[in-house]
Amino acid sequence: MDGRRRNPYELTEETPVYVISVAAQLSGLHPQTLRQYDRLGLVSPDRTAGRGRRYSARDIELLRQVQALSQDEGINLAGIKRIIELENQVAALQSRVAELQAAVEGAAAAMQQREAAVHASYRRDLVPYQEVQQTSALVVWRPKRQQSSD
Repeated sequence: MDGRRRNPYELTEETPVYVISVAAQLSGLHPQTLRQYDRLGLVSPDRTAGRGRRYSARDIELLRQVQALSQDEGINLAGIKRIIELENQVAALQSRVAELQAAVEGAAAAMQQREAAVHASYRRDLVPYQEVQQTSALVVWRPKRQQSSD
């Protein structure tokens, strides 16, 4: 969830509202086909307290996708089940990648802030060391003679 309170009466694409006869009409399939897909685990609708099936808009879309893969592409139901599982796995992995990217970006920002704090704490009275080029010049130093106070 996104942390906000949701209206309990708000309908989303995951809200199970359609009975099997309506879901069959919306998907263009026979109710018995929907029951078979449920038994095979292709499309698993929510259940009421009395064990009646309730389909969501997402379930209806998935039923249409199963039908298209079966009729248009000629894929058998076991293959379709595997495709759905892999698509769900890809979606979960994409979500995890997004979470990890956000975590990395947050860690990078925190690191930059700590680095800036370290740089801000540098003593400003220090002079940075600079390499002096060596020459072949000879410098002679002679101390000043102290004058005697006689």
